[in-house]
Amino acid sequence: MSHLLRTYLFLIPVVVMFLSECTKAITEGIRLRTWHAGIFKPGGMPSSHSAFVTSLLIILRDKAGADSTQFAIAFVFACIVWYDAIVVRHEVGMQAQILNRLQHWRHFTERVGHSFMEVICGIGFGAVVTFGGIAISRM
Repeated sequence: MSHLLRTYLFLIPVVVMFLSECTKAITEGIRLRTWHAGIFKPGGMPSSHSAFVTSLLIILRDKAGADSTQFAIAFVFACIVWYDAIVVRHEVGMQAQILNRLQHWRHFTERVGHSFMEVICGIGFGAVVTFGGIAISRM
């Protein structure tokens, strides 16, 4: 396992995304007493997109260094994803609510974004799992 992760370090963010989606389904089930609409659906705790880009950012810092061009690009990409999750998709959800009230022939998904706390938890989740993956890869 450690050799596989050492050779293909990019697998860690993929594992982070999958584990955060599973965690989201479980937390939604416990919190709402109903299961999340399925994995890879928008919204929920933790933000899997935030976890994924955080993992990618940590991997690139570890491999290329914090002063590398790759890290800088990943940091800008992560900031865009975090902003989109909190602000842009929240606005889209509000627009969907209004459209659903105004018309009755099609229902638009209203939960497409994340709260600030869901994004912060996604960042934390991604960091913890990534550091664990890096530790395993070095064994």
